[in-house]
Amino acid sequence: MADVNREPRQAFSLKQIVERFGGEVLGDAAVQVDQVATLESATATQISFFTNPRYRRQLEQTQAGAVIVSREVGKIEGRTLIVCDNPYSYFARVSDFLNPPPALVPGAHPSAAIHAQAHVHPSASIGPLVAIDAGAVIGPRSAIGPGSSIGARVRIGADCRIHANVSIYDDCRIGERAILHSGVVIGADGFGLAMDAGRYRKIPQIGRVIVGDDVEIGANTTIDRGALDDTVIEEGVKLDNQIQIGHNCRIGAHTAIAGCVGIAGSTRIGRYCRIGGSAMIGGHLEIVDNVEIGGASAVAKSILKAGTYTALFPIAPHQDWLRNAAHIRHLDALARRVRELAARLAELEKTRT
Repeated sequence: MADVNREPRQAFSLKQIVERFGGEVLGDAAVQVDQVATLESATATQISFFTNPRYRRQLEQTQAGAVIVSREVGKIEGRTLIVCDNPYSYFARVSDFLNPPPALVPGAHPSAAIHAQAHVHPSASIGPLVAIDAGAVIGPRSAIGPGSSIGARVRIGADCRIHANVSIYDDCRIGERAILHSGVVIGADGFGLAMDAGRYRKIPQIGRVIVGDDVEIGANTTIDRGALDDTVIEEGVKLDNQIQIGHNCRIGAHTAIAGCVGIAGSTRIGRYCRIGGSAMIGGHLEIVDNVEIGGASAVAKSILKAGTYTALFPIAPHQDWLRNAAHIRHLDALARRVRELAARLAELEKTRT
C-alpha cells in the first residue's frame, strides 16, 4: 500500500549521480532513484550498496534500481551498478545528496528569549522557547532547536544544527557545521573536588569547552568544561550518544567514539582514533594517534603506540566464568610460585653440571 503521507521526492538518474560523484555505471544510466535503502528492502526507485561478501545472496535477489559496488565486483548480469573505489563512502555521499536537511526559516520564534546584547545572524533560525544570553553570537545559517539554552558569550559558528533541549554553558565555543543532538550538555562543571577538614570543597571550573568544525555530538552526551585550561574537541570528531568527557580532556581530530564511553579528566586522545562502545578510559592518560580500542575495554594506563587494543574478558557460561575468575584472583600467587620453581630448577641444573 502506498504511503499517502509521503511527500513527492525528486529523482535523479544514475548518469546525474556519477557526473556529481564520479564512478561508472554498468547498465542503464537512465535509471532514476529518489532514495537509499538496504539490499533487502530496496525498491526499483531506490539505490543500495554492497561491500560484504556475506551479503552476496541479498545482492543477487535485491529489487533495488541500482547498487553501488567496488571495482572488484565487476559486472553482474541483470543488475544495474555504480562501480567505484569506496562503495560505503560513495553511498554516504549519495544518501546525503538525496536527503538534504530541511530548509531553514530565518528568524526567531516569538517565544524565544534573546538578550538584547546577543548577536544572532539574520539568516539563523531560533526555535520556540530558546534562551540566548548576553554576548552570545549565533553564526550565519545556524539553527537552534526548541528549548535549547545558549549561555553568555557562547559563540556558535556558521551552518550549525543545535537540536532540541541542548545546553551550552557560558563562554563555550562551537565551530562551523557542528551538529549537536538533543540533550547534549556542553560546559557543565567538571568533577573537581578537594577534601578539606572532612568535607569536599568544590573547585571552581574556570576553563571552557572548545568544539572544532564539522564535529557531531550524539544525544545526551556531556562534555565538562576545563578546570583551568579548556576541554578541546578538535575538528571532525564524531561522538555517539551518552558519552561522558571529563574536564581538560583533548580529543584529536577525526576520532570517532561509540556510545556510553566514559573518559576521565585530563586525558588526551590522539587523531584518527576509534573507541568502541562502553569503553572506560582513566584520567591523566595519553592515547596516541591511530589507536583502536575494543568495546567495553577498561584503559588504566597510557597507550603510546598505534594499534588495536582490547581489554574485554570474553563472555562465557556463568559457571565457567566463575571458575576462570577464581583462577584470575590467584594469578599473582601462581606467578610467584612459577618464579620460585624456575629458580629451583636453575639451581638443580647448576648442580648437575
